[in-house]
Amino acid sequence: MKILITGATGLVGSAVARKFLSENHEVFALARQGADRRLLDDKHPNLSWLEGDILDILSLEDAISGVDYVVHTAAVVSFVPRDRKMMYKVNGEGTANVVNVCLKYHTKKLVHVSSIAAIGRPDPRKQAAGQAVVLNEEQRWEDSPENSEYAKTKQLAELEVWRGIAEGLDAVIVNPTLILGEGDWEKSSTQIFRYVYREKPFYTEGIANVVDVRDVAEAVYRLANSEITGERFLLNAGSISYHNLFNMIADKMNRKRPTFKVGPALAGIIWRVEAVRTWLLGTKPLITRETAQSAARKITYDNTKVRKALDFQFQPIEETVSRISESLLRRI
Repeated sequence: MKILITGATGLVGSAVARKFLSENHEVFALARQGADRRLLDDKHPNLSWLEGDILDILSLEDAISGVDYVVHTAAVVSFVPRDRKMMYKVNGEGTANVVNVCLKYHTKKLVHVSSIAAIGRPDPRKQAAGQAVVLNEEQRWEDSPENSEYAKTKQLAELEVWRGIAEGLDAVIVNPTLILGEGDWEKSSTQIFRYVYREKPFYTEGIANVVDVRDVAEAVYRLANSEITGERFLLNAGSISYHNLFNMIADKMNRKRPTFKVGPALAGIIWRVEAVRTWLLGTKPLITRETAQSAARKITYDNTKVRKALDFQFQPIEETVSRISESLLRRI
């Protein structure tokens, strides 16, 4: 199998590439000029790097025309207002380009790695206070103050994939929750480990829904090799309070546990202070209004569909945290 992976330099893309390589498939990794390739620095005979961009149609056509399958992981993930224009362009227009080129060259299958954010959040004003919310693949997007700008861009991206399916493209969508993996702890969700390692004293209310990056790669691999098309699958290993997750990471990394709970009022102050601090330093904030709101939510996700369709078993959260913690500690 010849497979193209967009976003191959990222946490998910690199894990997916490594999974296909382990099964002796020929992998073509699409990356922009000058992109950091450290997460996929494997010197594998079946790995070929292609310089290109999903916003550059010609480079995308060159890449897709020679492969059988495409896994689309490239995306901009940001909750910072100044990144919104590029996020809409890459996530929306970029995905449209991938779909169109796959249709043009009759790609056998597209696996689109979306996000749990793309299914949207129910409007809390329509629910009883304290009501438990469990979502699955039947959840339909609705306008809600709970939906971030990032979520909106990923929902637009999914609409492009569904359009492609309607036009004859074989495609499946996966919606991972918070992805934990051995990435760069200055970026993506791996920042959680850096936060705890630095012994920050605060933890937030709310529930974290998490999935191991290796499980995401495994699910993508199985779906690419299956007859399944025109479906979406939520990828969620389980739910854990942020307090327990932080404590688990702290214990595995031999650091102090966070002790001060951040309620909604304090969270509102913290993200504003963080916004000013990072604006002065010219950096990106770890905590924004959207991330503060997200961390306080108490929503869980049902993984029944993917478990039944693929006879899939997710790795326990504790094992995932333990492995990643050990890997990060070796790099320090």
